[in-house]
Amino acid sequence: MTDTAYQHPLMAAYWKQLDTRFPQVEEVFEDCMAEALAVLTREGIDAYLEAGRVIGKLGRGAEPMLAFMEEWPSSAIAVGEAALPAVMALVQRMQKSPNGRAIAPFLQTLAPLARRLQSAEQLQHYLDITLDFMERTTGSIHGHHTTFPSPGLPEFLAQAPNLLSQLTLAGLKNWVEYGIRNYGSHPERQKDYFSLQSADSRAVLQRERHGTLLADVERKLDLYLRGLWQDSDHLVPYSTAFDEIRKPIPYYDKLGIRLPDVYDDAGDIAGIDRYRAALAHIVGHRRWSEAQIADNWSPFQRMAVEFFEDCRVETLLIRAYPGLRKLFLALHPAPLENACDPETTSCLRHRMAMLSRALLDPEHGYADADLNDFVARFHAVMAQGESSTEEIAALALSYVAKTRRQSDQFARIHFDDTVVDYRDDNRQLWKFIEAGDEEEAFDEQRKIEPGEEIHGLPPRHYPEWDYGSQTYRPDWACVYEALHPSGNPADIDRLLAKHGALAKQLKKMLDLLKPQDKVRIRYQEEGSELDLDVAIRSLIDFKGGATPDPRINMSHRTDGRDIAVMLLLDLSESLNEKAAGSDQTILELSQEAVSLLAWAIEKLGDSFAIAGFHSNTRHDVRYLHIKGYGEHFNDDVKARLAAMQAGWSTRMGAAMRHAAHYLGARRADKKLMLVLTDGRPSDVDAHDERLLIEDARQAVKELDQDGIFTYCISLDPRADEYVSDIFGRQVTVVDHVERLPEKLPALFMALTK
Repeated sequence: MTDTAYQHPLMAAYWKQLDTRFPQVEEVFEDCMAEALAVLTREGIDAYLEAGRVIGKLGRGAEPMLAFMEEWPSSAIAVGEAALPAVMALVQRMQKSPNGRAIAPFLQTLAPLARRLQSAEQLQHYLDITLDFMERTTGSIHGHHTTFPSPGLPEFLAQAPNLLSQLTLAGLKNWVEYGIRNYGSHPERQKDYFSLQSADSRAVLQRERHGTLLADVERKLDLYLRGLWQDSDHLVPYSTAFDEIRKPIPYYDKLGIRLPDVYDDAGDIAGIDRYRAALAHIVGHRRWSEAQIADNWSPFQRMAVEFFEDCRVETLLIRAYPGLRKLFLALHPAPLENACDPETTSCLRHRMAMLSRALLDPEHGYADADLNDFVARFHAVMAQGESSTEEIAALALSYVAKTRRQSDQFARIHFDDTVVDYRDDNRQLWKFIEAGDEEEAFDEQRKIEPGEEIHGLPPRHYPEWDYGSQTYRPDWACVYEALHPSGNPADIDRLLAKHGALAKQLKKMLDLLKPQDKVRIRYQEEGSELDLDVAIRSLIDFKGGATPDPRINMSHRTDGRDIAVMLLLDLSESLNEKAAGSDQTILELSQEAVSLLAWAIEKLGDSFAIAGFHSNTRHDVRYLHIKGYGEHFNDDVKARLAAMQAGWSTRMGAAMRHAAHYLGARRADKKLMLVLTDGRPSDVDAHDERLLIEDARQAVKELDQDGIFTYCISLDPRADEYVSDIFGRQVTVVDHVERLPEKLPALFMALTK
């Protein structure tokens, strides 16, 4: 593609700045830039393109450059743009050493590691461990110098995300040190150790695990969130391996709830209970806190509001589950009243920590008059109900005004026994009208200037199963999603009319399956409307002196099915072939079948979505939304169906995982994913034909564990060779493709009756 091939002049300038001729990079360049422009600053964009240009000139082929272009924007969100020079420094060190082949695996695992480490400082620790490993194992075999690359470095880089899901950074460093010390001069044993194949490698891994790892209790905590609090969100770990001036603490944002990767026991409180306390506190904020405008408040005032609001939500949590008081107090510091000297030290944090303890502990024992006055006022406000963030903020500001001291401005601050480490950082408690130095734009996307409109969503990264090593390749497949282009909806109406006789037969079957209308549930004390018959009878009883029946309301429920369906269509190049014994292509027959099925499901009233997929290497998996769950089968959907086109290859596992991202979020008794395909999973960069078959099989297992039933309708007459390996018995092979419009709706109704 020449520089002028891009219609958008800004995009053409970016492509020229990247200065590469790799066609694989060209295919995904606009999508990569769409993500980069959304999250990077102008300086960050320039640094991103320059780093990509440098990596492309290393002589290592397209793979390292592709990995960097795809992985860095999401890495920068996690660890910041400032981490890029350190990453490039390690790339340059690898290039100058015999370890140039390790550049690609290093960059391929950069994004999952960055999202786990969550800060430039933590990433730097990981880079230091990697560099030390490389230098100590390169050229050290049998006395040779600068001759052999490090045998274990590629294995270590591939395993790093898995290792950091089980170890802290400190534990990782100890594990690496053991391997270098014992196998530095034994290449084969070194490979076995750093690929986790040897017994002592796994033993040292277990030894370095400590405390309660979030990875080990994530399922229990997810059930805790859902069962007790009717809340659910992703639990995202961050590393606590190294001491920092300001240690990270829990928080939540639009990407999920962030918790430490490990919690040690705190006295008699187990690590999992520390996680439960942190989650309960965050749930309290999500349920009851409202963001306040912070621009005109001082840092001291905001601190006071945060302490008071923390205590308000915990008071409400304790009302729901009184046993939480014991847990909160066991983890809350109990500052001594005279521990801080106001003559030499700022005691603001000390006073707030004492007040926080007193608001939760009826037996706090503090004598300070102002403290006890505001404790009483706090409980008086809370006695009136849930109160509100605004009311509590007013009380906090009154406390600051009454207790402010000149010494609060001192540079020396009393921190002992003031940190309540199960509480989050309260970033969601504030909103800023004027962005300034005080604003933590932790998830703020860069605004694209007028004239810079770049369409497209950032990619989602999914793991891929490597059946050879029986491990996942983290963030291996990049899925780009978009709304399918539109055509003429009248084309679909003509297809439905063509199959009018079949539609009449289907309608008879639909009438048997269709849920009945709403059913009344009578004799309810609380309901959606008054039951007049029962109400009049109760009134007569009351007038006659008898005890009236209080169950005078009624409600309704739908008597029938509760199913969510995802119809996933393989749109690979082979669909353009003519169907055997027909003058139509497989794509045209699939279009007719899907149209009839969509019409049938719409008549049933089931919740359903339609999407198509195809791929051009793992770097470019396309997922096209044809119908969303919130849409009816209307002209907009028909227009997208009418424009269906086929091309490229079939990376089925990544598409299924992405479809499950949407289907799994539906609330339904049964979740069904129907996969319509005409061939085996394959892609141009997968030279082992079993690789993507095994990955699709693993994806089916994952979906089954998540409560999603997968079923395949295969149009490949040779499907028996592989399809049962993927879907087991959950498959139907349609040998006569021309019968697909008839078979597909009937099969769906058989699966869901």
